[in-house]
Amino acid sequence: MTLSSRVRLAEAEGTAIRARDDGWMLDELKEDVGRIIPGDVLARLADENPRRARSELQSACKQAFASPRWAGRSNELKARLSHDLEDIVFGMGPLQSLVEDPTITEVMVNGTSSLFIERSGLLERETAVFTDEAQVRALIDRILAPLGRRVDESSPMVDARLPGGHRVNVVIPPIALDGPTITIRKFANTTMTLGDMQRAGSLDGRVSRLLAWAVRTRKNIAVLGGTGSGEYIAIMGESGAGKTTLLNALSCEIPATERIVTIEDSAELRFTEHPHVVRMEARKTNAEGVGEVTIRDLVRNALRMRPDRIIVGECRGAETLEMLQAMNTGHDGSLTTLHANSPEDMIIRLVTMVRYGFDLPVEVIEENIASAIDVAVQTSRSRDGTRFVSAIAEMHRGENSACVADPVFTRRSLESEGVWARAPSWLDDAIDMGLIERGEVASWKRA
Repeated sequence: MTLSSRVRLAEAEGTAIRARDDGWMLDELKEDVGRIIPGDVLARLADENPRRARSELQSACKQAFASPRWAGRSNELKARLSHDLEDIVFGMGPLQSLVEDPTITEVMVNGTSSLFIERSGLLERETAVFTDEAQVRALIDRILAPLGRRVDESSPMVDARLPGGHRVNVVIPPIALDGPTITIRKFANTTMTLGDMQRAGSLDGRVSRLLAWAVRTRKNIAVLGGTGSGEYIAIMGESGAGKTTLLNALSCEIPATERIVTIEDSAELRFTEHPHVVRMEARKTNAEGVGEVTIRDLVRNALRMRPDRIIVGECRGAETLEMLQAMNTGHDGSLTTLHANSPEDMIIRLVTMVRYGFDLPVEVIEENIASAIDVAVQTSRSRDGTRFVSAIAEMHRGENSACVADPVFTRRSLESEGVWARAPSWLDDAIDMGLIERGEVASWKRA
């Protein structure tokens, strides 16, 4: 979609950019700027040099404000209108300020009836900014067009990644009965370490040290949690941790000498410190229905890329078998996340996902799970929205079951102390191999 097309679509928004009485002034500014720099010229410039296009728009706004019709209006109002016009042309219109707010982790547009945000894990209702479905659809088109995606009645659902790394999901009628919906999930630009999580209260020093040892000794780790337990926000003392955050924190413990290959459905992992990371992202079909690259395709390809560690952002389907096989064939120390409510539920879910693509006996699949995954780490959400590590289990073969989740640590709530059942069996092996100091482990056990 060209920039001029975006401006034309923006006309449908009317005063939706802000719930205030000066929306008509924004319309006047659009007209004045359009006479100074035509939309097609700005569109061409945006394709060649986006930064210069934004600068030209700002310059055009200043020229427009120099005309007599804007005399007597405050500089504050002019700056606000100029910013709003930039949001319409380059950004997300009335949602831009919410997306830019670092305290907000999710923005949810429910047709024209309501607008909600998630802040610190809790939902808050905002003033509705859309008056009709045409405004919502115009915004959807502007969001998806630069991504090369589209949504219509034949394909009413779209899930995509925005240039800034955030994820957007769109559903339109007839699937969405109450009007077009937009869900924008934001991800932090900074990486949280185990130490940061410890200071935030998501885990204590003993848990932090054990998880660091698990990564150092190349244990295959699965991070578990329910839907919505995987984001992190740390603003003004508020904090939480979930699947993606913990996976990032664990990756910070990987030695810099190792090569990491990451595979994700939508790129969310952040590697700001590690020097050798190859990132791959799955791709949906294009408008012609071709070009799909699945997680399963990427896992198979990753095995040919000489990885020391493979990190799969989330296993959701038949690619689970490839992930288990990778863990079982020399790629120790691999990491992944799963939707599961407990380590025991993880076994059931993994079996189900493998059977999506392969008709294998349950016993065979469970034996693969027991052999592939060494440690399962559960994350949970407290009532106030804060996330924390609630369980650690060691996976192994059992007498009456092919795979058993043996509890090591449990924590019922954020307010309660964690309870240790025992030390993992692999700690003694790690000491014998010289990977961990005996005195270090003895001190940890005394604590």
